Amino acid sequence: MTKLDILALGAHPDDTELGCSGTLAKLIQQGKKVGVVDLTQGEMGTRGTSEQRLREAENAAEILGLHERVNIGLPDTQLTNTRQHQIKIIEQVRRFQPDVCILTSPHDRHPDHGHATKLIQDALFYSGLRMLETTFEGESQEPWRPTHQLHYMQDTPFQPDIVFDISDVMEIKKKAILAFSSQFNVAPDSNEPQTYISGNNFFEALEARARTMGQRIGVTYGEAFQYGHDVIPMSDFDLFFKEKPKR
Repeated sequence: MTKLDILALGAHPDDTELGCSGTLAKLIQQGKKVGVVDLTQGEMGTRGTSEQRLREAENAAEILGLHERVNIGLPDTQLTNTRQHQIKIIEQVRRFQPDVCILTSPHDRHPDHGHATKLIQDALFYSGLRMLETTFEGESQEPWRPTHQLHYMQDTPFQPDIVFDISDVMEIKKKAILAFSSQFNVAPDSNEPQTYISGNNFFEALEARARTMGQRIGVTYGEAFQYGHDVIPMSDFDLFFKEKPKR
């Protein structure tokens, strides 16, 4: 078993690249063990095939240096909050035992993102229940509930609780996103239809958002997060002495 420090989850391959891959890349550079679970293969997307997107996800994982990446094959556009779907997520949470989970935005333009959030949140809670039994590769699993949850920002902006400095890994984030060549920065004369995310304008908007978030903490680029519980727990003020943003 690979014990992970951080597990990021997305409704589709490329969700974590768009929302939090700069943070993941930087945490990996800092020595953390990081993995991603994609809920679906994105098979209902306008562009590309399931096989393409799985290959693209593998390429992006290599660029980021992920320790693990898993696709659990839930049905795209049908992320209903059922016990069957919860179990598929619980199996991976108990397998990797992350301390921190980073997940989809609570509300977003794409319905799958909001549906995924509720499904993942419930699965993370139930993963800590001793009486809910699961197995993985024939072995019984122990209960596990991550200590912290964060939501990454997707298409719809929210007021962040945390902005993470990704200035020195922004180029890695760009490369990881562009690994999904069926989805982003697609040539205008492509045989497949253009989509909301396929043109260069979308990619430029992502960079502009990262600049805007970075400006809020006095750096070049940042990624925004909401804390997934009521309050952020603290037992010392070390953070306030370590971080010295320009105000």
